[in-house]
Amino acid sequence: MRAARFHGPGDIRVEEVPEPEVRPGTVKVRVEWCGICGTDLHEYLEGPIFVPPAGSPHPLTGEELPVIMGHEFAGVVTEVGPGVTGLAEGDRVAVEPYHTCGKCPACLAGRYNTCRSLGFVGLSGGGGGFAEYCVVDAARAHPLGEIPTDLGALVEPLAVGYHAVRLSGVRPGQTAVVFGAGLIGLVTVACLRAAGAGRIVVVEPAAARKAKAPGAGADVVLDPAVTDVPAAVADLTGGAGADVAFECAGIDRVLAQAVASVRAGGTVVNVAIWGRPATVQMNDLVMKEVNLLGTLAYCDDHPDTIRLLADGKIDAERFITARVPLDDIVDGGFRELIGNKEEHVKILIRP
Repeated sequence: MRAARFHGPGDIRVEEVPEPEVRPGTVKVRVEWCGICGTDLHEYLEGPIFVPPAGSPHPLTGEELPVIMGHEFAGVVTEVGPGVTGLAEGDRVAVEPYHTCGKCPACLAGRYNTCRSLGFVGLSGGGGGFAEYCVVDAARAHPLGEIPTDLGALVEPLAVGYHAVRLSGVRPGQTAVVFGAGLIGLVTVACLRAAGAGRIVVVEPAAARKAKAPGAGADVVLDPAVTDVPAAVADLTGGAGADVAFECAGIDRVLAQAVASVRAGGTVVNVAIWGRPATVQMNDLVMKEVNLLGTLAYCDDHPDTIRLLADGKIDAERFITARVPLDDIVDGGFRELIGNKEEHVKILIRP
């Protein structure tokens, strides 16, 4: 079969590789669509980061460079392994792309997204979505029902936003501020709207991204280059501040604005993956008793996210900005995103 493999910085090759075989407890999925994630871009430009480098195989997959990429994918089950129930050939599924040990304290506590040996399908070995086929644990293949697989490929990033919103504890009618209107910021906005948030404020300087925010569900869009964001949020909330804020940028000054924008006893959720140590003014947390919460990907969130799509509570189609065949993944996918990042939300690859 054909697959896109990451060999090193700037080096992704579409190659012929052996087709994977089902094992007990797994299903084979014919991949129909797979999204390019910001993590994939970081690997392409600066990696290996999450990809296990040569000489350091991942503890769960045993694989190292080169690996098949792609972790935001959906497709159709073509073969069911021994011991699998609840799935059948022909089922549309979205894949929750985890490798977990199932034995560490985090896994045993149900927090498998923080597994000590956590790995991702499409980054840590074990196949990936930029391939014609992928074999995955049956428990990680979530039925889509009648949802088409292009929208199914968006379940993974949507689940990131859903998980962050769930952990935030936001209640219907409350005010939320989302800092950053890239894909994760936009899907967080969409999940906030589905959760019944009252007023949703988006903070974003880039014109193209600002334009996309209202369609995702934002009521107010603020440009931090020309607006005192905490003051503006205070004005919008009668001086109280927002109930929750979501940091989706990974920038010190943005984190500081998020803390300054929430009310006393409010919550700031850090969604971004940071590329360097963050600076936090702890007294800003202390003086208002602000809760600063970390969130990582998703955990038992795919079924609920799929229900939001099935019930029409999230319009995921608007996030798809291009569809590209596998053979054009480098120029039409990765390089297009690098050169025109602000113009795109999600580019899907068709293996």
